[in-house]
Amino acid sequence: MAKVVIFLVVAVVAAKTFAILGAIHGKDLPESYFSGGYPTILALLDSEVFMGLIFFITLSVFAYVGYLLWELHEVAVHKAEASSSPQMQLIFALSLCGLFIHKAWWVLAIIIAFTSWEAIGNSISNMIHKGITKEQKDKEKENKAAGENA
Repeated sequence: MAKVVIFLVVAVVAAKTFAILGAIHGKDLPESYFSGGYPTILALLDSEVFMGLIFFITLSVFAYVGYLLWELHEVAVHKAEASSSPQMQLIFALSLCGLFIHKAWWVLAIIIAFTSWEAIGNSISNMIHKGITKEQKDKEKENKAAGENA
């Protein structure tokens, strides 16, 4: 509740500040300019305080969207920190490269952060082990076949 009150106070102060800094031009439009007379919302739109509030809300939305985009950009680093990944420095460096150089580096950082390196290592080890044991079995079969033929 306190955050809401603080936000509203900041919004009102910012609206007043922006109202002082800005001026709305075109307040003196004649009634004949409009087909059905003055619109009722025109008084609100001509208010510097209202326009200051709209400007503050617009800036707040842009700042919040920027914050969300930054959080999205840092998702790989947060994942690496959470899993205590040994590639954390690499992921951080790739995230920065993705921010300043090219987004492909950021995608690579995401792939590295969310990959289970233990599972990949175990799979590669199993493939190598199966290949070695198969070669040994094949050599044993060849030796048996050569021994039977001799």
